[in-house]
Amino acid sequence: MEKTEERTLTTNKIGIKEGLGYMAGDAGNLFVLTYVSSFLKIFYTDVLKIPMEKAARVFLFPRLWDAINDPIWGALVARWPARKDGKFRPYIKWLAVPLSLSQIICFFDVGKFTQKETLLLLFAYVTYVAFGMLYTGVNVPFGSLASRITDDPDGRTLLSTFRTIGGGIGGAAPLLIAPLLIYTKVSDGEGGTYNVANGKGMFLFALVMGGCSILFYFLCYANTKERVHADETVKTDMKGTYRAMLKSKPFIILALTGILISGQLQFASLNQYLYKNYFCNTNLSILGTIAQYAPMVVMIPITPMLVRRFGKKELSATGAALSAAAAILTAVLRPAPTNAGLYIFLLFVIGFGYSFVSITNWAVVTDVIDFQQYTTGEHAESAIYAVYTFCRKLGQTAADYGGMKLLAKVGYKKAMANAGFVAGVSEGILTVCTTIPAITYSLIFLLYVLFPLTKKRMAPVYEAVHKQNAEQ
Repeated sequence: MEKTEERTLTTNKIGIKEGLGYMAGDAGNLFVLTYVSSFLKIFYTDVLKIPMEKAARVFLFPRLWDAINDPIWGALVARWPARKDGKFRPYIKWLAVPLSLSQIICFFDVGKFTQKETLLLLFAYVTYVAFGMLYTGVNVPFGSLASRITDDPDGRTLLSTFRTIGGGIGGAAPLLIAPLLIYTKVSDGEGGTYNVANGKGMFLFALVMGGCSILFYFLCYANTKERVHADETVKTDMKGTYRAMLKSKPFIILALTGILISGQLQFASLNQYLYKNYFCNTNLSILGTIAQYAPMVVMIPITPMLVRRFGKKELSATGAALSAAAAILTAVLRPAPTNAGLYIFLLFVIGFGYSFVSITNWAVVTDVIDFQQYTTGEHAESAIYAVYTFCRKLGQTAADYGGMKLLAKVGYKKAMANAGFVAGVSEGILTVCTTIPAITYSLIFLLYVLFPLTKKRMAPVYEAVHKQNAEQ
Protein backbone atom coordinates (compact mmCIF):
# COMPACT_ATOMS: atom_id res chain seq x y z
CA MET A 1 0.00 0.00 0.00
CA GLU A 2 2.76 2.44 0.88
CA LYS A 3 4.55 1.77 -2.41
CA THR A 4 1.37 2.38 -4.41
CA GLU A 5 0.77 5.65 -2.57
CA GLU A 6 4.35 6.72 -3.20
CA ARG A 7 3.95 6.11 -6.92
CA THR A 8 0.77 8.15 -6.95
CA LEU A 9 2.45 11.06 -5.27
CA THR A 10 5.29 11.19 -7.76
CA THR A 11 3.37 10.87 -11.06
CA ASN A 12 3.57 14.62 -11.69
CA LYS A 13 7.32 15.03 -11.44
CA ILE A 14 8.79 17.11 -14.26
CA GLY A 15 12.10 17.58 -16.01
CA ILE A 16 14.20 20.26 -17.67
CA LYS A 17 11.98 20.43 -20.78
CA GLU A 18 9.03 21.75 -18.81
CA GLY A 19 11.31 24.11 -16.92
CA LEU A 20 12.65 25.52 -20.17
CA GLY A 21 9.13 25.83 -21.59
CA TYR A 22 7.91 27.74 -18.55
CA MET A 23 11.07 29.83 -18.65
CA ALA A 24 10.25 30.85 -22.24
CA GLY A 25 6.79 32.00 -21.16
CA ASP A 26 8.08 34.44 -18.58
CA ALA A 27 10.70 35.70 -21.02
CA GLY A 28 7.80 36.42 -23.37
CA ASN A 29 6.04 38.27 -20.56
CA LEU A 30 9.04 40.38 -19.63
CA PHE A 31 10.19 41.32 -23.14
CA VAL A 32 7.08 43.49 -23.50
CA LEU A 33 6.33 44.30 -19.85
CA THR A 34 9.84 45.47 -18.95
CA TYR A 35 10.14 47.66 -22.01
CA VAL A 36 6.77 49.26 -21.32
CA SER A 37 7.41 49.55 -17.58
CA SER A 38 10.90 50.98 -17.91
CA PHE A 39 10.69 53.25 -20.93
CA LEU A 40 7.08 54.19 -21.70
CA LYS A 41 7.17 57.03 -19.17
CA ILE A 42 10.31 58.35 -20.90
CA PHE A 43 8.43 58.09 -24.21
CA TYR A 44 5.51 60.07 -22.81
CA THR A 45 7.52 62.84 -21.15
CA ASP A 46 10.48 63.17 -23.52
CA VAL A 47 9.12 62.15 -26.95
CA LEU A 48 5.42 63.06 -26.83
CA LYS A 49 6.31 65.89 -24.39
CA ILE A 50 3.34 65.20 -22.12
CA PRO A 51 3.88 67.09 -18.82
CA MET A 52 5.15 64.83 -16.01
CA GLU A 53 2.10 65.26 -13.77
CA LYS A 54 -0.34 64.48 -16.59
CA ALA A 55 1.74 61.53 -17.76
CA ALA A 56 1.62 60.22 -14.17
CA ARG A 57 -2.18 60.05 -14.40
CA VAL A 58 -1.91 57.77 -17.43
CA PHE A 59 -0.42 55.19 -15.06
CA LEU A 60 -3.09 55.81 -12.41
CA PHE A 61 -6.58 55.91 -13.90
CA PRO A 62 -6.34 52.73 -16.03
CA ARG A 63 -5.76 50.83 -12.78
CA LEU A 64 -9.30 51.73 -11.72
CA TRP A 65 -10.45 49.61 -14.62
CA ASP A 66 -8.04 46.84 -13.60
CA ALA A 67 -9.96 46.53 -10.32
CA ILE A 68 -12.77 45.18 -12.50
CA ASN A 69 -10.76 43.71 -15.37
CA ASP A 70 -8.45 41.44 -13.36
CA PRO A 71 -11.15 39.63 -11.34
CA ILE A 72 -13.16 39.21 -14.56
CA TRP A 73 -10.18 37.49 -16.17
CA GLY A 74 -9.76 35.35 -13.06
CA ALA A 75 -13.41 34.29 -13.12
CA LEU A 76 -13.39 33.72 -16.88
CA VAL A 77 -10.31 31.51 -16.75
CA ALA A 78 -11.63 29.61 -13.72
CA ARG A 79 -15.02 28.85 -15.27
CA TRP A 80 -14.00 28.24 -18.87
CA PRO A 81 -13.73 24.46 -19.39
CA ALA A 82 -10.45 22.79 -20.19
CA ARG A 83 -9.69 21.90 -23.79
CA LYS A 84 -7.62 19.08 -25.20
CA ASP A 85 -4.48 21.20 -24.85
CA GLY A 86 -5.30 22.17 -21.27
CA LYS A 87 -7.15 24.78 -19.25
CA PHE A 88 -4.50 27.53 -19.21
CA ARG A 89 -2.15 26.93 -22.17
CA PRO A 90 -4.66 27.99 -24.89
CA TYR A 91 -4.72 31.58 -23.64
CA ILE A 92 -0.99 31.87 -24.34
CA LYS A 93 -1.58 30.75 -27.91
CA TRP A 94 -4.59 33.00 -28.48
CA LEU A 95 -3.31 36.26 -26.98
CA ALA A 96 0.43 36.23 -27.71
CA VAL A 97 0.12 38.20 -30.96
CA PRO A 98 -2.51 40.75 -29.81
CA LEU A 99 -0.49 41.49 -26.66
CA SER A 100 2.71 42.06 -28.61
CA LEU A 101 0.96 44.32 -31.11
CA SER A 102 -0.53 46.40 -28.30
CA GLN A 103 2.95 46.94 -26.87
CA ILE A 104 4.28 48.09 -30.25
CA ILE A 105 1.44 50.58 -30.71
CA CYS A 106 2.17 52.12 -27.28
CA PHE A 107 5.48 53.42 -28.70
CA PHE A 108 4.07 54.84 -31.94
CA ASP A 109 5.11 58.50 -32.14
CA VAL A 110 1.69 60.03 -32.74
CA GLY A 111 3.31 63.38 -31.90
CA LYS A 112 4.43 63.55 -35.54
CA PHE A 113 0.80 64.06 -36.55
CA THR A 114 -0.54 66.21 -33.73
CA GLN A 115 0.75 68.30 -30.86
CA LYS A 116 -2.66 68.68 -29.24
CA GLU A 117 -2.20 67.58 -25.66
CA THR A 118 -5.75 66.20 -25.43
CA LEU A 119 -5.19 63.88 -28.39
CA LEU A 120 -1.78 62.80 -27.10
CA LEU A 121 -3.29 61.91 -23.73
CA LEU A 122 -6.20 60.07 -25.37
CA PHE A 123 -3.74 58.01 -27.40
CA ALA A 124 -1.72 57.24 -24.27
CA TYR A 125 -4.76 56.20 -22.22
CA VAL A 126 -6.31 53.97 -24.90
CA THR A 127 -3.13 52.16 -25.88
CA TYR A 128 -1.95 51.68 -22.28
CA VAL A 129 -5.33 50.31 -21.16
CA ALA A 130 -5.37 47.89 -24.11
CA PHE A 131 -1.88 46.68 -23.25
CA GLY A 132 -2.81 46.17 -19.59
CA MET A 133 -5.96 44.19 -20.40
CA LEU A 134 -4.18 41.88 -22.84
CA TYR A 135 -1.24 41.40 -20.50
CA THR A 136 -3.60 40.26 -17.74
CA GLY A 137 -5.30 37.95 -20.25
CA VAL A 138 -2.01 36.15 -20.81
CA ASN A 139 -0.45 36.46 -17.38
CA VAL A 140 -3.30 35.08 -15.26
CA PRO A 141 -3.42 31.77 -17.17
CA PHE A 142 0.37 31.65 -17.43
CA GLY A 143 0.84 32.09 -13.70
CA SER A 144 -1.92 29.58 -12.94
CA LEU A 145 -0.30 27.09 -15.30
CA ALA A 146 2.49 26.29 -12.82
CA SER A 147 0.06 24.59 -10.43
CA ARG A 148 -1.22 22.38 -13.27
CA ILE A 149 2.18 21.43 -14.68
CA THR A 150 3.10 19.72 -11.41
CA ASP A 151 2.11 19.46 -7.76
CA ASP A 152 5.52 18.11 -6.74
CA PRO A 153 7.25 20.58 -4.34
CA ASP A 154 10.64 20.13 -6.00
CA GLY A 155 8.98 20.60 -9.37
CA ARG A 156 7.37 23.81 -8.16
CA THR A 157 10.77 25.12 -7.06
CA LEU A 158 12.18 24.07 -10.45
CA LEU A 159 9.44 26.01 -12.26
CA SER A 160 9.94 29.07 -10.05
CA THR A 161 13.69 28.92 -10.67
CA PHE A 162 13.29 28.60 -14.42
CA ARG A 163 10.64 31.31 -14.40
CA THR A 164 13.16 33.56 -12.69
CA ILE A 165 15.68 32.74 -15.41
CA GLY A 166 13.09 33.53 -18.08
CA GLY A 167 12.18 36.75 -16.31
CA GLY A 168 15.87 37.58 -16.15
CA ILE A 169 16.27 37.03 -19.89
CA GLY A 170 13.13 38.95 -20.82
CA GLY A 171 13.75 41.67 -18.25
CA ALA A 172 17.44 42.16 -18.90
CA ALA A 173 17.19 42.31 -22.71
CA PRO A 174 15.41 45.69 -22.95
CA LEU A 175 17.34 47.14 -20.01
CA LEU A 176 20.71 46.13 -21.47
CA ILE A 177 20.07 46.87 -25.14
CA ALA A 178 17.50 49.68 -25.26
CA PRO A 179 19.78 52.40 -23.80
CA LEU A 180 22.16 51.85 -26.70
CA LEU A 181 19.41 52.36 -29.29
CA ILE A 182 16.77 54.71 -27.95
CA TYR A 183 18.93 57.67 -26.90
CA THR A 184 20.80 60.23 -28.98
CA LYS A 185 23.97 61.81 -27.55
CA VAL A 186 23.98 65.61 -27.48
CA SER A 187 26.83 68.04 -26.68
CA ASP A 188 26.26 70.39 -23.76
CA GLY A 189 28.46 73.03 -25.41
CA GLU A 190 31.05 72.86 -22.64
CA GLY A 191 32.88 69.70 -23.68
CA GLY A 192 30.43 67.31 -22.04
CA THR A 193 27.49 65.32 -23.36
CA TYR A 194 24.05 64.19 -22.28
CA ASN A 195 21.36 61.98 -23.82
CA VAL A 196 17.88 62.65 -25.23
CA ALA A 197 15.22 60.06 -26.12
CA ASN A 198 14.79 59.11 -29.78
CA GLY A 199 11.18 58.33 -30.78
CA LYS A 200 12.09 56.35 -33.89
CA GLY A 201 14.56 54.21 -31.98
CA MET A 202 11.99 53.53 -29.26
CA PHE A 203 9.41 52.34 -31.80
CA LEU A 204 11.85 50.10 -33.65
CA PHE A 205 12.96 48.51 -30.40
CA ALA A 206 9.28 47.91 -29.53
CA LEU A 207 9.02 45.94 -32.78
CA VAL A 208 11.97 43.78 -31.74
CA MET A 209 10.56 43.14 -28.26
CA GLY A 210 7.14 42.30 -29.69
CA GLY A 211 8.62 39.77 -32.09
CA CYS A 212 10.70 38.13 -29.37
CA SER A 213 7.66 37.94 -27.12
CA ILE A 214 5.57 36.10 -29.72
CA LEU A 215 8.37 33.60 -30.39
CA PHE A 216 8.92 32.81 -26.72
CA TYR A 217 5.22 32.52 -25.92
CA PHE A 218 4.82 29.85 -28.58
CA LEU A 219 7.90 28.04 -27.28
CA CYS A 220 6.18 27.98 -23.88
CA TYR A 221 2.97 26.63 -25.37
CA ALA A 222 4.81 23.90 -27.27
CA ASN A 223 6.98 22.71 -24.37
CA THR A 224 4.62 22.58 -21.40
CA LYS A 225 1.92 20.11 -20.44
CA GLU A 226 -0.87 20.25 -17.85
CA ARG A 227 -0.46 17.08 -15.78
CA VAL A 228 -2.46 17.97 -12.68
CA HIS A 229 -6.17 17.60 -13.39
CA ALA A 230 -9.03 19.04 -11.39
CA ASP A 231 -12.68 18.09 -11.53
CA GLU A 232 -13.90 20.58 -14.14
CA THR A 233 -17.55 19.60 -13.55
CA VAL A 234 -17.51 21.29 -10.15
CA LYS A 235 -18.86 24.84 -10.34
CA THR A 236 -16.57 27.36 -8.69
CA ASP A 237 -18.14 29.66 -6.12
CA MET A 238 -16.15 32.76 -6.98
CA LYS A 239 -17.67 34.90 -4.22
CA GLY A 240 -16.89 32.22 -1.68
CA THR A 241 -13.41 31.84 -3.09
CA TYR A 242 -12.66 35.55 -2.79
CA ARG A 243 -14.13 35.67 0.73
CA ALA A 244 -11.89 32.79 1.78
CA MET A 245 -8.86 34.54 0.29
CA LEU A 246 -9.56 37.72 2.25
CA LYS A 247 -9.67 35.69 5.47
CA SER A 248 -6.38 33.93 4.70
CA LYS A 249 -3.32 35.42 6.44
CA PRO A 250 -0.89 33.80 3.94
CA PHE A 251 -2.79 35.30 1.01
CA ILE A 252 -3.08 38.75 2.58
CA ILE A 253 0.66 38.87 3.25
CA LEU A 254 1.34 37.51 -0.25
CA ALA A 255 -0.83 40.28 -1.70
CA LEU A 256 0.96 42.97 0.32
CA THR A 257 4.41 41.66 -0.63
CA GLY A 258 3.22 41.54 -4.25
CA ILE A 259 2.33 45.23 -4.08
CA LEU A 260 5.72 46.12 -2.60
CA ILE A 261 7.87 43.79 -4.72
CA SER A 262 6.25 44.81 -7.97
CA GLY A 263 6.16 48.42 -6.85
CA GLN A 264 9.88 48.46 -6.15
CA LEU A 265 10.72 46.79 -9.46
CA GLN A 266 8.61 49.39 -11.21
CA PHE A 267 10.02 52.26 -9.15
CA ALA A 268 13.50 51.25 -10.28
CA SER A 269 12.51 52.37 -13.79
CA LEU A 270 12.72 55.95 -12.49
CA ASN A 271 16.48 55.38 -12.40
CA GLN A 272 16.35 56.21 -16.11
CA TYR A 273 15.84 59.84 -15.05
CA LEU A 274 18.61 59.49 -12.46
CA TYR A 275 21.08 58.20 -15.03
CA LYS A 276 19.99 60.82 -17.58
CA ASN A 277 19.80 63.92 -15.39
CA TYR A 278 22.01 63.22 -12.36
CA PHE A 279 24.88 61.03 -13.53
CA CYS A 280 24.41 62.28 -17.16
CA ASN A 281 25.21 58.83 -18.52
CA THR A 282 22.31 56.65 -19.71
CA ASN A 283 24.71 53.75 -20.29
CA LEU A 284 24.78 53.39 -16.50
CA SER A 285 21.39 51.77 -17.00
CA ILE A 286 23.27 48.82 -18.47
CA LEU A 287 25.55 48.54 -15.45
CA GLY A 288 22.57 48.92 -13.15
CA THR A 289 20.85 46.04 -14.93
CA ILE A 290 23.96 43.87 -14.61
CA ALA A 291 24.12 44.73 -10.91
CA GLN A 292 20.50 43.63 -10.57
CA TYR A 293 20.70 40.37 -12.52
CA ALA A 294 24.28 39.15 -12.02
CA PRO A 295 23.67 38.04 -8.40
CA MET A 296 20.59 36.19 -9.58
CA VAL A 297 22.59 34.31 -12.19
CA VAL A 298 25.08 33.26 -9.51
CA MET A 299 22.41 32.17 -7.02
CA ILE A 300 20.03 30.32 -9.37
CA PRO A 301 22.00 27.03 -9.40
CA ILE A 302 22.20 26.78 -5.62
CA THR A 303 18.88 28.30 -4.55
CA PRO A 304 16.86 25.05 -4.92
CA MET A 305 19.32 23.36 -2.54
CA LEU A 306 19.02 26.27 -0.09
CA VAL A 307 15.21 26.09 -0.31
CA ARG A 308 15.24 22.39 0.56
CA ARG A 309 17.55 23.13 3.48
CA PHE A 310 15.98 26.30 4.92
CA GLY A 311 12.60 26.89 3.27
CA LYS A 312 11.24 29.57 0.91
CA LYS A 313 9.93 31.97 3.54
CA GLU A 314 13.11 31.74 5.59
CA LEU A 315 15.41 32.32 2.61
CA SER A 316 13.34 35.24 1.30
CA ALA A 317 13.32 36.98 4.68
CA THR A 318 17.12 36.76 4.90
CA GLY A 319 17.59 38.14 1.40
CA ALA A 320 15.10 40.96 1.99
CA ALA A 321 17.00 41.96 5.16
CA LEU A 322 20.23 42.34 3.16
CA SER A 323 18.48 44.38 0.45
CA ALA A 324 16.90 46.65 3.04
CA ALA A 325 20.24 47.31 4.75
CA ALA A 326 21.97 48.15 1.45
CA ALA A 327 19.08 50.38 0.30
CA ILE A 328 19.17 52.34 3.57
CA LEU A 329 22.92 52.77 3.19
CA THR A 330 22.43 54.13 -0.34
CA ALA A 331 19.97 56.73 0.90
CA VAL A 332 22.32 57.78 3.69
CA LEU A 333 25.52 57.98 1.58
CA ARG A 334 23.93 59.77 -1.42
CA PRO A 335 26.62 58.98 -4.04
CA ALA A 336 27.88 62.08 -5.86
CA PRO A 337 27.37 62.56 -9.64
CA THR A 338 31.07 61.72 -10.07
CA ASN A 339 30.80 58.59 -7.92
CA ALA A 340 28.45 56.42 -9.95
CA GLY A 341 30.62 53.41 -9.11
CA LEU A 342 29.49 53.49 -5.47
CA TYR A 343 25.86 53.66 -6.53
CA ILE A 344 26.23 50.67 -8.87
CA PHE A 345 28.06 48.67 -6.17
CA LEU A 346 25.23 49.26 -3.69
CA LEU A 347 22.73 48.23 -6.36
CA PHE A 348 24.68 44.98 -6.67
CA VAL A 349 24.35 44.31 -2.93
CA ILE A 350 20.63 45.08 -3.09
CA GLY A 351 20.34 42.74 -6.07
CA PHE A 352 22.18 39.96 -4.24
CA GLY A 353 19.71 40.04 -1.35
CA TYR A 354 16.72 40.42 -3.62
CA SER A 355 17.80 37.44 -5.74
CA PHE A 356 16.51 35.08 -3.03
CA VAL A 357 13.13 36.83 -3.03
CA SER A 358 12.92 36.83 -6.82
CA ILE A 359 13.93 33.20 -7.38
CA THR A 360 11.50 31.81 -4.81
CA ASN A 361 8.64 34.28 -5.30
CA TRP A 362 6.57 32.23 -7.72
CA ALA A 363 7.05 29.06 -5.68
CA VAL A 364 5.70 31.02 -2.69
CA VAL A 365 2.63 31.90 -4.79
CA THR A 366 2.00 28.22 -5.54
CA ASP A 367 2.44 27.47 -1.83
CA VAL A 368 -0.37 29.90 -1.09
CA ILE A 369 -2.48 28.25 -3.81
CA ASP A 370 -1.82 24.84 -2.24
CA PHE A 371 -2.61 26.16 1.23
CA GLN A 372 -5.90 27.57 -0.02
CA GLN A 373 -6.79 24.21 -1.57
CA TYR A 374 -5.74 22.48 1.66
CA THR A 375 -8.01 24.66 3.81
CA THR A 376 -11.02 24.99 1.47
CA GLY A 377 -10.81 21.90 -0.75
CA GLU A 378 -11.19 24.04 -3.90
CA HIS A 379 -8.84 24.75 -6.80
CA ALA A 380 -8.45 28.54 -6.80
CA GLU A 381 -5.37 29.02 -8.96
CA SER A 382 -6.79 31.54 -11.41
CA ALA A 383 -8.67 33.51 -8.73
CA ILE A 384 -5.62 33.79 -6.49
CA TYR A 385 -3.40 34.61 -9.40
CA ALA A 386 -5.83 37.22 -10.76
CA VAL A 387 -5.96 39.04 -7.41
CA TYR A 388 -2.20 38.69 -6.99
CA THR A 389 -1.72 40.11 -10.48
CA PHE A 390 -3.98 43.02 -9.57
CA CYS A 391 -1.96 43.61 -6.40
CA ARG A 392 1.23 43.68 -8.45
CA LYS A 393 -0.41 46.21 -10.75
CA LEU A 394 -1.37 48.29 -7.73
CA GLY A 395 2.29 48.31 -6.76
CA GLN A 396 3.31 49.32 -10.27
CA THR A 397 0.68 52.06 -10.29
CA ALA A 398 1.75 53.46 -6.94
CA ALA A 399 5.38 53.42 -8.10
CA ASP A 400 4.67 55.08 -11.44
CA TYR A 401 2.14 57.64 -10.27
CA GLY A 402 3.76 58.39 -6.93
CA GLY A 403 7.28 58.42 -8.34
CA MET A 404 6.41 60.68 -11.26
CA LYS A 405 4.50 63.03 -8.96
CA LEU A 406 7.58 63.21 -6.73
CA LEU A 407 9.80 63.93 -9.73
CA ALA A 408 7.43 66.69 -10.80
CA LYS A 409 7.54 68.08 -7.25
CA VAL A 410 11.35 68.28 -7.25
CA GLY A 411 11.21 70.20 -10.53
CA TYR A 412 11.28 67.81 -13.51
CA LYS A 413 9.61 69.68 -16.40
CA LYS A 414 9.51 69.50 -20.20
CA ALA A 415 12.83 71.33 -20.45
CA MET A 416 14.55 68.48 -18.59
CA ALA A 417 13.93 66.21 -21.59
CA ASN A 418 16.69 68.10 -23.43
CA ALA A 419 18.97 68.80 -20.48
CA GLY A 420 21.65 67.08 -18.45
CA PHE A 421 22.45 67.93 -14.81
CA VAL A 422 20.33 70.77 -13.40
CA ALA A 423 21.26 71.96 -9.92
CA GLY A 424 18.55 71.39 -7.33
CA VAL A 425 16.36 69.28 -9.60
CA SER A 426 18.96 66.57 -10.16
CA GLU A 427 19.69 66.28 -6.42
CA GLY A 428 15.96 65.98 -5.86
CA ILE A 429 15.83 63.08 -8.32
CA LEU A 430 18.57 61.34 -6.31
CA THR A 431 16.61 61.80 -3.08
CA VAL A 432 13.48 60.28 -4.62
CA CYS A 433 15.35 57.36 -6.19
CA THR A 434 17.13 56.35 -2.97
CA THR A 435 14.68 57.09 -0.15
CA ILE A 436 11.68 55.16 -1.49
CA PRO A 437 13.63 51.89 -2.08
CA ALA A 438 15.00 52.06 1.47
CA ILE A 439 11.46 52.19 2.84
CA THR A 440 10.08 49.56 0.46
CA TYR A 441 12.74 46.91 1.02
CA SER A 442 12.39 47.35 4.79
CA LEU A 443 8.64 46.70 4.56
CA ILE A 444 9.21 43.63 2.36
CA PHE A 445 11.53 42.22 5.02
CA LEU A 446 8.96 42.77 7.78
CA LEU A 447 6.22 41.05 5.76
CA TYR A 448 8.38 37.99 5.11
CA VAL A 449 9.07 37.76 8.84
CA LEU A 450 5.28 37.64 9.40
CA PHE A 451 4.56 35.20 6.54
CA PRO A 452 3.23 32.02 8.21
CA LEU A 453 3.95 29.34 5.58
CA THR A 454 7.22 28.02 6.93
CA LYS A 455 8.97 24.92 5.66
CA LYS A 456 7.61 22.90 8.59
CA ARG A 457 4.05 24.08 8.16
CA MET A 458 3.95 23.32 4.43
CA ALA A 459 5.05 19.67 4.75
CA PRO A 460 1.56 18.26 5.58
CA VAL A 461 0.00 20.65 3.06
CA TYR A 462 2.03 19.19 0.18
CA GLU A 463 1.08 15.66 1.18
CA ALA A 464 -2.64 16.42 1.48
CA VAL A 465 -2.79 18.30 -1.84
CA HIS A 466 -0.92 15.47 -3.60
CA LYS A 467 -3.52 13.00 -2.37
CA GLN A 468 -6.45 15.22 -3.29
CA ASN A 469 -5.14 15.75 -6.82
CA ALA A 470 -4.46 12.04 -7.26
CA GLU A 471 -8.06 11.21 -6.38
CA GLN A 472 -9.53 13.53 -9.02
